[in-house]
Amino acid sequence: MSSHGNSISANDPRQPSAAKPYVAQMVSPQDLPVDYSGFIAVIFGIAGVMFRYKLSSWLAIIFCAQSLANMRNVENDLKQISMAMMFAIMGLVTNYFGPARPGTQS
Repeated sequence: MSSHGNSISANDPRQPSAAKPYVAQMVSPQDLPVDYSGFIAVIFGIAGVMFRYKLSSWLAIIFCAQSLANMRNVENDLKQISMAMMFAIMGLVTNYFGPARPGTQS
């Protein structure tokens, strides 16, 4: 309780008439921050295909899922995520079902 009694001040921020609804500012797709998880997914996906690293392909899938969960711009991000997912799946298929690498036994 305040020591001033029950008097309502003119500067009271709890007045409903003074409240304004929040309006988010429009941001163009070019000004959005970079989707680092999508970029890392593409890098890991390409490394998984080129160097045949299983771990890299699995990390690409994990980063794809993270990028999909945090998607802001559907059109641009979906293209990047789909490309990274294709590289990751391609890497896993070639690693698990492709011919064995020279010098390895399986």
